[in-house]
Amino acid sequence: MAEMYLGKSTGKPRVVIIGGGFGGVNLARKLKGANVEVVMLDKHNYHTFQPLLYQVAIGAIESDSVAFPIRRLFTKQKNFSFHMAEVLNINTTGNTVSTTLGDVHYDYLAIATGAGTNFFGNQQMEHFTMPMKNLPEALNIRSLILQNLEKAAVTTDLAERNALLTFVVVGGGPTGVELAGALAEMQINMLCKDYPDLKPEHMKVYLAEGKPKLIAAMSEQASVKAKEFLTEMGVIIYNDVHVTSYNGFDLEIDNGVSLKTRSVFWAAGVRGEVPQGIPQNVVLRGARIQTDEFSRVRGFENVFAIGDVAAMITAQSPNGHPGVAPVAIQQGGHLAKNIVKMINGTAPEAFVYKDKGSLATIGRNKAVADIGKLRFQGFFAWLVWLFVHIMTLAGFSNKLVVFCNWIINYFTKNTDNRLIIHYFNNETMMTEQVAK
Repeated sequence: MAEMYLGKSTGKPRVVIIGGGFGGVNLARKLKGANVEVVMLDKHNYHTFQPLLYQVAIGAIESDSVAFPIRRLFTKQKNFSFHMAEVLNINTTGNTVSTTLGDVHYDYLAIATGAGTNFFGNQQMEHFTMPMKNLPEALNIRSLILQNLEKAAVTTDLAERNALLTFVVVGGGPTGVELAGALAEMQINMLCKDYPDLKPEHMKVYLAEGKPKLIAAMSEQASVKAKEFLTEMGVIIYNDVHVTSYNGFDLEIDNGVSLKTRSVFWAAGVRGEVPQGIPQNVVLRGARIQTDEFSRVRGFENVFAIGDVAAMITAQSPNGHPGVAPVAIQQGGHLAKNIVKMINGTAPEAFVYKDKGSLATIGRNKAVADIGKLRFQGFFAWLVWLFVHIMTLAGFSNKLVVFCNWIINYFTKNTDNRLIIHYFNNETMMTEQVAK
C-alpha cells in the first residue's frame, strides 16, 4: 500500500498518536502550539468516557452522553488532524504506520490504544459472557438486560424466568462493583414500575470476585464498606472464587455454587490492545508494552506507549502503573513535554505518577473514596464522585445532559433511557466481538 501523507503537510516533526482515549487526547492537547504536526488515528471518530459505560449499560444515561467527537475536541488546534482508520501494522524500521487508509509516516509515535477485555484464554467465557470496555458493548448489555426482563414478564416456565432474572457480575474491581450496584438499584426501584407482574424478590444479583476482598486496589475501609453497601442492597457476593464454566445457561463457580442464568457480565480482567509490529519481547503479562520512565518502548528512541497499554517498569513501579484514567492523562501530558524537549535537543524528564485518589460508587448516596490520607464513604463520597465525573466528561453538552439525567433519576428513582435500539442475540456474540 502506498504511503499517504495524511495531515497538514507542514514539514514539521510529525507526532502520530494511535488512540483517542484519555492518554492520546491529553497528549495531543498538550502539544497545542508546539512546533510539531499532530496526527491522531482511531477506528472510532469519538472519545469514550469509559468510567460511565456501566450507566449506559443499565439505561441510567444516554449513550451519546459518554462519547464526544474527536474532531470537536480539537477544532481550535491548528497543528492537529484526525483520521478515522484502523491500524494494521507498525513498521518501526521505516517509521510508518499501516492503516486502512494507507501508510502514515511518523517522526515520533505514541501508542495509546488502551485495553480490551481479558478472558484469560477461556473461549467459552468469551463467547457467552458480556464484556463492557466500549460503547457498543455497553449498548449490547443494555439490550440484553431489557430483553431478558421482557421475556421474564411473559414466560410461563418458572425455571426460565428465574434464569432470565438472575444477573451475575464476574469481577469485583470498580467496574464490577459499580455494575452490581446499578443492577441492584434497578431491582429495587424500577422492576415493579415497568414490569408489574415481576417482584423485586424474583430478581437476583450476584457478584463473584477472585480476590479475598472487593476493589482490592483501594483501602481496607473502602473494600469493607463497598461490600456492606452491596449486601444491604441485596447483592449476593462470593469472594475468593472463580467462575469455571458458563454455557449460556449453567454457570459453575469453584466454591460449589451452580447458577441458572441468562446474563453474565465479565469485568474480571483487561489486556492491552497491542498493534501488530511491536516486538513480542517487549510485550509483558496482560499484553502491556514495556516502557522506560520516559514512556519510550524498550529498544526504541522515537516510539512511546502510554495509558492502559503501557507498563512503565521502574524501581518505583516494578509492576507498572494501575490501568486508570488519571495515569493515562498524566502520562499523555508528560510525554508531550518530553517530545518538545527531545525536538529541542534537551534531555527528557522521568515520569512520576501523582495519585490523586480513587473513587467508586455503589449506588444512590453510596460511594467510597480514598483521597490522599483521607478515607470516607457514604453520601459525601457520592457527591465527590458525581462532581469528579461531571467535570471530567468531555464537552459542555455532555456535562449538562448527564447532570440533568442524574437529577431526574435521583428524584424520580427512574430513567427514560431503557430503550432496546437493536435486538442482541447472544449466539452471535463472538462474531460481533471479532468484528469490532
